[in-house]
Amino acid sequence: MSKIKNKVVKNVFRYFILVVMMFISAISYNLFLNPNKIVSGGTNGLSIVVEEVFGINPAIFILIFSVIILIFSFIILGIDLSAGSIVAILIYPFFVSITSGVSTISFLQADDKLLVGIFAGIISGIVTGTVCKIGFSQGGIIQISQILNKIFKVSIAKTNFVLNVIVLALGVYAFGLPSALLGTIVLFLNSYIADRILLGISSNKTFLIITTEEEKVKEYINKKLGHGVSVFYVNDNDTKNPRRAIMTVIPTRDYYKLTEGVKKIDKNVFFVVTDSYQLEGGF
Repeated sequence: MSKIKNKVVKNVFRYFILVVMMFISAISYNLFLNPNKIVSGGTNGLSIVVEEVFGINPAIFILIFSVIILIFSFIILGIDLSAGSIVAILIYPFFVSITSGVSTISFLQADDKLLVGIFAGIISGIVTGTVCKIGFSQGGIIQISQILNKIFKVSIAKTNFVLNVIVLALGVYAFGLPSALLGTIVLFLNSYIADRILLGISSNKTFLIITTEEEKVKEYINKKLGHGVSVFYVNDNDTKNPRRAIMTVIPTRDYYKLTEGVKKIDKNVFFVVTDSYQLEGGF
């Protein structure tokens, strides 16, 4: 019984966070993006262009556009991949509508459009990353990318990029180049911050090292830096004398020490370094 209760509480909390994120996103839209005509891609950017060109209320357009895409998503992608966006699609236009007057509040107005774009990008990234992390989707443009991926097997990331570029181009047509440049800043910050929320900030580096001075390198990492290593065979054409690789994970602060130390031991050393976002267990 306690497991069921915990699951219910967890789901209620998830939906509460989703509602809060959608409200914050609507505030950002009406406070930063729409008043300054910053077309930053996505459904928000498209709604700003449509309002300018056709005079359609943004909240109404966002709702109609997102619902149409959702219907196609249900038909093509199925319930499992579409259900996570239903709540966001329904409540976000409502919040956009009820917060439409927030830009008229005098003490919330800002004249520096670059600063406005930066704040809009940060907020957008926080919202996007948080919504994805709790297992929901905001729908809209990203669902179009998923649909095209299902039908034509094209990359979701590339399709999403192309669609956002099209929206930015429409922004140039409606408002000029400055709008698109600010929109690009918002898109970049959105992507960067969302990734940081989903993956975390990398505090460690993983090294994969291939060297002829294996024992010396292992000793340097173990004794000088105080970190463990793992050694395993790598694919090689020479089956009689296959090469071995050293793998170690170290704090980012020791990155320079390890790279310079290994180079001193073996000038011909080969190594690859990647960010490590999560470490668990040990062996």
